[in-house]
Amino acid sequence: MNMDYDLFMREITTTARNEMEAAGYEQLQTPEAVAAAFERSGTTLVMVNSVCGCAGGIARPAATYAVHYDKRPDHLVTVFAGQDKEATAEARYLFGEDHIPSSPSFVLLKDGQVVAEVGRYEIEGHDPSSVVANLQGHFDEFCEEL
Repeated sequence: MNMDYDLFMREITTTARNEMEAAGYEQLQTPEAVAAAFERSGTTLVMVNSVCGCAGGIARPAATYAVHYDKRPDHLVTVFAGQDKEATAEARYLFGEDHIPSSPSFVLLKDGQVVAEVGRYEIEGHDPSSVVANLQGHFDEFCEEL
């Protein structure tokens, strides 16, 4: 059996990207797009996507369902760790020096400043509903009601 690794990865990443776009998240694929997103006023949820199993089985479903809530961020964006490397590096730089890089993860911004994070340690080994509840707790604190 001969498997083309690049073709395999392209299929996985395309599926992962499509899932996030279908859920209403904007793909940030360049450092410039990241910088522009961080300049937006209001609240922005940044989902740091990845191809790992906990991203597909927990984080992306949580990202989809968490935003079906009375309070939600004004903007939904995503960077793809390991794929859009420069965009992800820019996001991590803008998250600040206290940010511990992990993927998948979520970072909630208010007027471009980090106000809450959900790291991989709060995703991997948890069920999607607990990650949804965690995110919605942050939404309750920092987001306006629709």
